[in-house]
Amino acid sequence: MTIHKEGYKTIAITFLFVTAVLLAFNHIYEQQTWIHWVLYALGLWFFIMIVRFFRSPSRKVDSQEHVILCPADGKVVVIERTIEPEYFKDERIQVSIFMSATNVHVNWFPVGGEIVYYYYHPGRHMVAFNPKASLENERATTVIETADKTKVLVRQIAGAMARRIKCYPKVGEPVNQGEELGFIKFGSRVDLLLPTNTKLEIKLNQKVVGKKTVIGRFKA
Repeated sequence: MTIHKEGYKTIAITFLFVTAVLLAFNHIYEQQTWIHWVLYALGLWFFIMIVRFFRSPSRKVDSQEHVILCPADGKVVVIERTIEPEYFKDERIQVSIFMSATNVHVNWFPVGGEIVYYYYHPGRHMVAFNPKASLENERATTVIETADKTKVLVRQIAGAMARRIKCYPKVGEPVNQGEELGFIKFGSRVDLLLPTNTKLEIKLNQKVVGKKTVIGRFKA
């Protein structure tokens, strides 16, 4: 387990903020009381939670053709057929994974192939499990085309607390299944838009693990 590079600055700022608050409180109230110890404990807890949020687990993946791996840790909150308006403009199966503040927030590619589309949308910051979040929140859309020309859309959606989405690869670049796609800071969601003939292997409200849980399989 390591700390993700997106967390370095935030962790440093958090450390300085907590330290400044505790030093200021000690300067104003020099005599140590139980209140001081409560503040010390709260400051330490807050700092640990921020560090924990930016953890980046090391997970091995065995790349499998026709298999869609989970792109994020969290819980499945949507499984439905829908019209995807941005890229496909036709019916797709949508699978949405909600990431709480306690989940790992690294995102991974569910399939390998080539990136054929990417677009970042500034937007609102509604709670990520709100159905409207897919179209109105800050989000980034990436489409991967596999070797057999099947296309999968991955949409990173910022939540109520999130204010920054990072997506690393660029259009035209080849990517491997399980390779890092990006990172979303704080509560957020990832949508998958899959072909309608995909055979799903997950259920609503199921807890899933990035790079490990099989979302489904493409039908040959």
